[in-house]
Amino acid sequence: MKNFWSKTWFIRLVSLLLAILIVGYIDSTQTGFIPQGQRSRTRQTATETQTVKVPLQVSVDTDQYYVVGYPDKVKITLEGTNALVTSAINTQNFRAYIDLTDKKIGKQTVRVHVSGLSKQISYSVDPKYVQVDIERRKSRTMPVQIEYNKNAVAKGYHLGKATVDPSQVEVTGALGEVNQIDQIVAKVSLPNGIDHNYERQVILTAEDKKGRPLNVVIQPSTARVVLPISISKKKVKLNLSSKNENSDKVYSVTAKQDEVTLYGNKEQLDKINKLNVAVDLTRIDVSTTRTFPIKLPKGVVKSDPSVVQISIKVKDTK
Repeated sequence: MKNFWSKTWFIRLVSLLLAILIVGYIDSTQTGFIPQGQRSRTRQTATETQTVKVPLQVSVDTDQYYVVGYPDKVKITLEGTNALVTSAINTQNFRAYIDLTDKKIGKQTVRVHVSGLSKQISYSVDPKYVQVDIERRKSRTMPVQIEYNKNAVAKGYHLGKATVDPSQVEVTGALGEVNQIDQIVAKVSLPNGIDHNYERQVILTAEDKKGRPLNVVIQPSTARVVLPISISKKKVKLNLSSKNENSDKVYSVTAKQDEVTLYGNKEQLDKINKLNVAVDLTRIDVSTTRTFPIKLPKGVVKSDPSVVQISIKVKDTK
């Protein structure tokens, strides 16, 4: 028995059986084992499906016709080898379009075509058909109107003449839509309480008589709106008066400055020739300097300065 285990042929037999068992185990647990070079080739030739959105182009005589109703983009699903599909997606050298060169005026359903794809790539389009409305094209030049809320301007401030640049624009679209245009509007959204000039680039819209937007092309599509907002001002003299004097004292009141600047409504400012400041002498028994707020008259929103320093000199009547 000892010699039996030491035989060379027996050792070889056992080694072979072990090798077969190991290979069988690896084969049962590892699927799809491919060498590195073969794996790369497999990826390139494997079938792949990808979906991409592309702009929908229109073939039509744009000098005479205007088309509405079709979507801006369509979905194209590509199927083919990994290499071809990836290349097509990356280069975007294909297009989706509808051909309206031989179509008549009116609403109709047309097929979406795709060109520029390799013949080795199959594809599908969503939607396959689109509804369009072909109408006669019309262009006209119209003035731009400015729309804003005057009540948003701060109290006392004056809103000057609004300007817009350009003052006229060219509008192009379907004959029926262009004929419905009542005005081209630059809508300005003013913040409440605005107290300074307003200047913005505003998107223009075309509206019918009921204020509904219309589907037309405005060129240019925006305009610069300037709203000058200002406030009137006036310098007036101070008129000091005292109250609540002590009968045993003699008072002398003098302001550090003899005039202030008032800001507000021009019509109200024109009525003001002086600004009265009442100096309360309650419990003032010795000479001092006090600060008193300026009471704003009707139509005045602010003053500069907003307070006035007054020197008060006190003497006994004896």
